[in-house]
Amino acid sequence: MNRKNEINMIDGPIALRLLLFALPFAASSILQQVFNSADVAVAGRFAGTEAMAAVGSNAPVINLIINIFVGMSLGANVVIATLIGRNRTENIRTAVHTVFSLALLSGIFLAAAGPFIAKPILEAIGTPEEVFVLAVLYLRIYFLGMPAVMVYNFGAAILRSKGDSQRPLYCLAVSGILNVALNLLLVTVFGMGVAGVGIATVISNVLSALMILFFLLKEEDPLRLDLRKLGMHRAQLLRIVKIGVPAGIQGMVFSFSNICIQGGINSFGSSAMAGSAAALNFEYFSYFIVSAFTQAATTFTSQNFGASQFERCKRIWRLSMIFSILITGALCLVFVLFRKSFIMIYTVEPAVISFALVRIVHVESLEFLTSTYEVSAGALRGMGHSMLPAVLTMAGSCLFRIVWLETVFRKFRSFETLMNVYPVTWIVTGAAVMAAYFIVRRKEYKRHADAAQSAGRQIR
Repeated sequence: MNRKNEINMIDGPIALRLLLFALPFAASSILQQVFNSADVAVAGRFAGTEAMAAVGSNAPVINLIINIFVGMSLGANVVIATLIGRNRTENIRTAVHTVFSLALLSGIFLAAAGPFIAKPILEAIGTPEEVFVLAVLYLRIYFLGMPAVMVYNFGAAILRSKGDSQRPLYCLAVSGILNVALNLLLVTVFGMGVAGVGIATVISNVLSALMILFFLLKEEDPLRLDLRKLGMHRAQLLRIVKIGVPAGIQGMVFSFSNICIQGGINSFGSSAMAGSAAALNFEYFSYFIVSAFTQAATTFTSQNFGASQFERCKRIWRLSMIFSILITGALCLVFVLFRKSFIMIYTVEPAVISFALVRIVHVESLEFLTSTYEVSAGALRGMGHSMLPAVLTMAGSCLFRIVWLETVFRKFRSFETLMNVYPVTWIVTGAAVMAAYFIVRRKEYKRHADAAQSAGRQIR
């Protein structure tokens, strides 16, 4: 394999290597969100509040539909990383081609189905009439670029399985700059409004997909992609599905709960929709730090668990949790302290700003709490347990949010009450998933210790 872009996860110090993996990963996600935020900012500044609301309020809908496939890319990462830890060269080759084939099929399916389901979903969540047509237009254009989104996500998962989180960052940096340039050109020069924002996003996604494809075609064996060998390997596909589907379903249900919350936000009008969309960008920035250390915990645990390095697995979880909470907390503090200045990047409308400030204070200030369940869930998936954290997260976070909407929010109807659902569910879910992690970890390590002891007796 190409050692230049690889991190040795199973030998030597852990802390620095976790940072070397996670920080470029976080930078990739944050950079991508910066450029996605350009969509909202350009729409808000140059096309009006309705256009800003139409673009920004589509995020939960998009996540709902594509999260099952994003979960599958996580399954691909776990499977390949575990095979690397076990040094199963031939299996790595078949896994890579299975993963890429799955990416292409997923993208084509979403591109075909997305335009037809956009309108019914937006109707179901009560999108206000003044932004409905624009929201449908943006969502339909966005889904035309789904093959590129899937190729990038699955391709990046392949590279990250060996510790390469830098080249996916390069892809997003280049495509993101193009996205901003096209946004300004199509919206401010050609006056294309929401359609211009959508087209710019699709073109930039295609560029990032082409770049990740180039890297995979030039990668050294066994991670090199050969387009002539594309196909589904049944055993590898089943392993990917076992890990990926629960994670994907969790993401879908999570997004469904956010869509329910979006329905509550929509009930306060377009200013609330636009303000929430603006504030949400800063939550994404903070959450991507958590996500990066979650991915690090998953990938490092997968390789070390595959290599039977169980003590290192414990340290990986502990360090990932500490880094995630401290770095995310510091970023949250910056956003909260300078909240009005940050919000004015997106809008100068007083009504929009007021809603955005409420969301930042009630939600963004406690975003670091998501580390408790995300990092623990990542470590569980690295040990091959994907269903348990998915079920706990769906119950503790998603189901609880729906109950909150139907009880607390219904009785004390205010934007502040609606926003409080997030930190409450983070605390509940974090406690549940961390408890599950410690229980499973103890059982798994005991099982492997007993198996090793039994094998030793047979040899004697």
